[in-house]
This record gives sequence, C-alpha cells and structure tokens, in this order.
Amino acid sequence: MTLPIEVRLQVDYTRFAVDVDLTLPGQGITAFFGHSGSGKTTCLRCIAGLEKTARGLVQINGETWQDSAKGIFLPPHKRALGYVFQEASLFSHLTVKGNLEFGLRRIPARERRVQLDQASELLGIDHLLTRHPDNLSGGERQRVGIARALLTSPKLLLLDEPLAALDASRKREILPYLERLHDELEIPMLYVSHSQDEVARLANHLVLLSEGKVLASGPIGETLARLDLPLAMGDDAGVVIGGTVSAYDPDYQLLTVRLPDSDLSIRVAHSPLRSGQPLRFKVQARDVSLNLQPDEQSSILNRLPVTVVSEVPAENAAHVMVRLDVGGTPLLARITRFSRDQLQLRPGLSLWAQIKSVAVLA
Repeated sequence: MTLPIEVRLQVDYTRFAVDVDLTLPGQGITAFFGHSGSGKTTCLRCIAGLEKTARGLVQINGETWQDSAKGIFLPPHKRALGYVFQEASLFSHLTVKGNLEFGLRRIPARERRVQLDQASELLGIDHLLTRHPDNLSGGERQRVGIARALLTSPKLLLLDEPLAALDASRKREILPYLERLHDELEIPMLYVSHSQDEVARLANHLVLLSEGKVLASGPIGETLARLDLPLAMGDDAGVVIGGTVSAYDPDYQLLTVRLPDSDLSIRVAHSPLRSGQPLRFKVQARDVSLNLQPDEQSSILNRLPVTVVSEVPAENAAHVMVRLDVGGTPLLARITRFSRDQLQLRPGLSLWAQIKSVAVLA
C-alpha cells in the first residue's frame, strides 16, 4: 500500500520564510507552482535535506527523513531520493554510460530497483551511451541527468524546473519522456515549475505557493478550476480533463474522448489512439464560448450542455471568468461582461459551451 508524503516545514531567512503543511499523494506527479520567489525550490531543498535550518517533519511512504521534535535529521546522502536540477551537471570527462554508472554505483546491487538498460530505454538515450556531454543537446543532457537520478533507485524524485533552461523545441522533445516515467514507474515525483502548460500536461496534484505559504493543494483538475485562486486569472487559465478515447475518425483525424463519469464526449484533432486509452487534455478558458442554443451550423464541433456555477471579475476589467459544470466535470470560460449581460448569466442557468477541436491541448 502506498502511503502519503507528509511535509511540514518551517525555515526562516532574513527577508523570507517558508511555512508549509502538506499531505501529498504517494504516487504520480505533484507540481509545486508559483511565481519566482514563492518558495518552490526552497521546499524541494528542505525535503532533500539541503536546508539544515529547516524545522519540521518529512515522511516518505512511512519512512521518516526528518522529525525535528524527535531530533531526527537524515543528511541528503542518506535520503533515498533523486534530484534533477535545471542544468544536468554531467561529468564532462565521462561518457553518458559512465555518468549513468556513477549513479548506479551509489546503490548496492541488491537494492537496485532501476537498471541501466531500463533507464536508458525509458529516456530514449540508448544511442547516446558512448558520447560525451559536450556532444549532446540541452534536451539530451537533461534526459541523461534524469536517467542518472533514476539509477539511484529513489523512493522520491525531485525535479526543480528541469525544462527551464531549454528552448521550446527541446521542451517538446523531453515532455513525452517525463510522461512515460509517470506512466511506467511507481516512483512519486515532486515537480517544480512556473509553466502552467507544463503542469497541466504532467501533474496529477497541484500545490500553489505564494510568499512561502500554501494557497491551495489538491487534484489538478479541481484546483485549476477554482475561481478564488490567481491561477484562474491569467491568460493561460483553463482546466485539465482526463477522459477516455471512445472512437477515432481516420478521414478527419479526430479523436472522440468521453468525459469522466459521463456520456458526454469531446472531439480532439489528434493522431490515432486505441479505444479505451486514457487521454488528458487542457481546455483554455479563452477558447470556450457560450450560447443559449446549440449552434448546429457552426464550424465549432464541440457543443456541450453546461450549467453555470459561479463567476468572478477577470484581471481585464472588460472580462469575467465563469465556472461551468459539464456533467460533473468543471470547465472555465473567459467572456466579456457585455456577453455575460446579453446572456443574462446566473448560477444554475443551463446553456451550451462551444469549444474548437483545434483549440483543445491534448
């Protein structure tokens, strides 16, 4: 049985303090999200044992790494964790294989849960093993760094903005490998990022931090949909939905994805996937329009019956953010105040949400 991750920490600096009390899932990816200086990296450093002045409790799957009340503090090298930084920091004098073997040698053979060939295959670096770091791209170096961290057979993997130093094309290169780690390994990951799209694509659970405090912690689908959080105010505000593929149209290259616990579905422009396969996707609030009637003559393929839950003013004074319910699944729409008044929106009103298939981020 997987036990939760317990993190209760306090650390004080001259002009900044972190004070968090978190119970996190013992599996999947938990994202620490917030603006620069919100305390994301400090939390990871405390969990890793790199902040000796931190007070509190760190328990990973029932194993206590720190308990200040009992005088317990394991140094970093005795904590079964892997740490991936923004820069891979590979040993330049070693080949890729040599770098991986360095991680592997830290763990006695009988305790190894991840083997070199497994890590190489998972990160797609088999063809790089004989190269030196100077002959790798930024994305390749980072994949090697992640593989090296995995070869320590960690009980927890910490990733501190691992894509921040990469350009857009390199990010697109590495994201599928991070998704694969999530799907194929049972190692829980704590992932620091300031990119909401990254978080939406990877995370199951979201911790929102501001000035060293926790504003929210919960499943990503529900947390992104909360109108009382600053996440809903930005231009990239939206919701993450985990659906199930029910059909594929090869002529038009459109997937039909059934919404969770519902007979409703959404069509997505996507490559083929087998029926029954899970697929998570993001719907941006700015890509949702509302109509009192289903417009059958429109080019917009997705027309979903929704109910208005609530609304709040957006950062732009001309806009409002509206939370909707789609058969139990939350959805956000950013519309003008003029449209709100023309539609006479109010909580409980039933109407139709329209979403372009090409706008769904799957």
